[in-house]
Amino acid sequence: MDWLEKGLKGKRAVLVGLGRSSVAAARLLLREGVEPFITESADGDRFAPFKRACDALGVRYETDGHGGGVFENADLIVPSPGVPAALPPLEAARRRGVPVAGELELAARFCASPMLAVTGTNGKTTVTELLRCMVEACGKTAALAGNNDTPLSEVALLPEPPDWAVVEVSSYQMETADRFHPRVAAVLNVTPDHLKRHGTMEAYAAMKARVFARQGAGDAAVLNAADPRVAALPVPEGVRRVPFGAAGPLADGVWTEGGAVFLGGERVMDPGDNPLPGAHNLENVMAALAVMAGAGLPLDRAVAALRGFRGVEHRIEFVLRDPERGCDYYNDSKSTNVDSLRVALESFDRPVVLIAGGRGKGDDYRPLRETVRRRAARLVTMGEDAPAIEEAFGDVVPSERAAGMDDAVARARALAAPGWAVLLSPACASFDLYNNFEERGRDFKRAVRAACGLPAEPAPENAP
Repeated sequence: MDWLEKGLKGKRAVLVGLGRSSVAAARLLLREGVEPFITESADGDRFAPFKRACDALGVRYETDGHGGGVFENADLIVPSPGVPAALPPLEAARRRGVPVAGELELAARFCASPMLAVTGTNGKTTVTELLRCMVEACGKTAALAGNNDTPLSEVALLPEPPDWAVVEVSSYQMETADRFHPRVAAVLNVTPDHLKRHGTMEAYAAMKARVFARQGAGDAAVLNAADPRVAALPVPEGVRRVPFGAAGPLADGVWTEGGAVFLGGERVMDPGDNPLPGAHNLENVMAALAVMAGAGLPLDRAVAALRGFRGVEHRIEFVLRDPERGCDYYNDSKSTNVDSLRVALESFDRPVVLIAGGRGKGDDYRPLRETVRRRAARLVTMGEDAPAIEEAFGDVVPSERAAGMDDAVARARALAAPGWAVLLSPACASFDLYNNFEERGRDFKRAVRAACGLPAEPAPENAP
């Protein structure tokens, strides 16, 4: 019998990691009559908002270490995505028969809305944001959740379930997913990332494929036909496969020719309908249209929504034009791996001053040497992996090392000529200097405005 079928009321749940997802999961568990307790191994100022939230809810928590017996006394353990699923206390709990389910898995059990799930190494945020707009253009309500600012638990707690939940899914979240069942699931691409966690590309791809595992007849699996590793992923029997991304006809999928997009033999989008620059964004658009087709939603309304879409924050986001230097600044803080840096550089047809670096993931930067040589006129490095990036690219592009974001922006501004682009595309995680990539991107935009002598913009309400 599944752990949820046994009932949760009166049980004790231990949530591992103090953050957005654990606080949201605690709220959901409280509603279900469960006693939640949050345990966190670290401490510091960054946990203050979550401590206040717990205090307001009456949820007990601990920081700066896991207390004795905390895992042994649990009836359910809910680890945050950043907590490795193979952590010894979690493995020991499984051996005792204690269920270990991440926040995504927990919330999906209580989510009354059918789900459109999107995973992949790159493009998830753009595709899910685009899907929300497309679904709403079809006259349906949609909630965006998952691997972003809104945990899926918050959708499960809504008094009126939306018509669709659009869920961004990470490989970390799939480690503890079992009954997670999206109506339509998409894998956009699989390129080297998170290998310190997953070990091999094969294991990483298999983790992405878990998004299809609980699908069945009537569901749809959307796969990138241009990515051999994705195209070969297994899909359960009876699930409709909807391939996308090919430069040439796909009888049962979404494909492109000359910038136009087709579903099978039907032309569904003209080149002028897509406002997003770059080949990678055309692929993102095709993925979104394939998901909409898999859900049976009208593509003419989806394309109408696309015409007004302007991209997402932190993904090759235009910041401003320098009023004195005449160069443009772009925030690509969501670039946390080597392939996302490649995509960003290939989006520009003018000289780029590249700001890169942060906490590396063990990726090899050298395959990008030719791309950097062709696209980057200057390089400014920062963060823990600055030496590795300089070693990979230092002989193909002049480079300077910065002490932090303000120094990096000042150096890049001095190097840029009129008409050039200054691009923050770190190819690294942010955790050496920031709590997340959003904080890093907003700090870049602050530093740009300060360097240009412009007043600071007010922080968004949901900024960490």
